[in-house]
Amino acid sequence: MASQNPVSDTLIVKELGSQAYLPIWQAMKDFTDTRDENTLDECWLVEHEPVFTQGQAGKSEHILQHNNIPVVQCDRGGQVTYHGPGQAMLYCLVDIKRKKIGVRDFVTIMEQAVISLLSDLGIEAGLKEGAPGVYVKGAKISALGLRVRRGATYHGLALNVDMDLSPFLQINPCGYEGMVVTDIKTLLTEKKQAVPTMAEINQQLLEKFSVLLHYSHIQYV
Repeated sequence: MASQNPVSDTLIVKELGSQAYLPIWQAMKDFTDTRDENTLDECWLVEHEPVFTQGQAGKSEHILQHNNIPVVQCDRGGQVTYHGPGQAMLYCLVDIKRKKIGVRDFVTIMEQAVISLLSDLGIEAGLKEGAPGVYVKGAKISALGLRVRRGATYHGLALNVDMDLSPFLQINPCGYEGMVVTDIKTLLTEKKQAVPTMAEINQQLLEKFSVLLHYSHIQYV
């Protein structure tokens, strides 16, 4: 049930377009460090320029090839993944203490938002035991990584929409050797269905996420 608290029930949404990774990461940290109990939660929708990101416990052996794609060691959980054009990034800057939910529950909400979106597209997706994220027939389509500081989350989820998947062959995605990665375009092309635009995917993903977290007011800025 929604809390009927204007602060807790309002979500600010920022559509940031194509961005380099490092400035967005720094902005998330700055936002989290300076927020207080009256700061509204935010979601940032971004596409990144090509980058490999390593989680805070990331192991270098999971990067199989080094080329012109930069590698950034960041402070989220998890191992290495790839971000690039055609991938929807939803960064979740949420006061989970105020929302009265735990980290595991928040991860489940992110996963369920993706699974519900894919279901609407006719794609049956699910989870894999011991491997966070969302999968379709064993292939990973969405990666998740979070950091929680002072009761609030940052980082979030990546959903592969219509992208060059070849950089994933240069790593063990999320630390799993031989893991297959897919995207929405590949799956819908197999079904001879039209592929939604990135704007449409972003809108649907945001709607799923906001409903699951009981936001009653959405403000685009």
